[in-house]
Amino acid sequence: MDKSPDAFRTISEAAEELDLPQHVLRFWETRFSTIKPLKRGGGRRYYRPDDVMLLKGIRHLLYDKGFTIKGVQKILKDQGPRYVVSMAEGKPLEEILPEIESAQNASDAAVIEDAKLGVGAAGGLDQDARDKLSDVLKDLLECKRMLERARET
Repeated sequence: MDKSPDAFRTISEAAEELDLPQHVLRFWETRFSTIKPLKRGGGRRYYRPDDVMLLKGIRHLLYDKGFTIKGVQKILKDQGPRYVVSMAEGKPLEEILPEIESAQNASDAAVIEDAKLGVGAAGGLDQDARDKLSDVLKDLLECKRMLERARET
């Protein structure tokens, strides 16, 4: 059974989807600061849908377009991650933007749901404290989106 497009991917699932060995994804995390999979207990990596889209973009630039790692780092710095995703899709940024934002919103919703359920550090908190943390998390995610948009302009 296939996972939902909005579901998080393990490193093995992401590697299989990208047709890459897992160690390449781990290596890319050290070279591209924009790749930040969610890490859970035991250091297990979970890639959000927008992480996988970015990895596809990086793979496309490195393997299909022949860029070096430094070249892709410069593109990410100058143009932003959304531009890299649009390059992999072969579509203009304006066309791919709703899909990227949808993936980010799905990831944000999953993180917020985990906070509400008390997963992770919030596990010992009462419901009121978890609700407050959830509200703060929503605000932080919105700030993150605003900063990403500001970097792209």
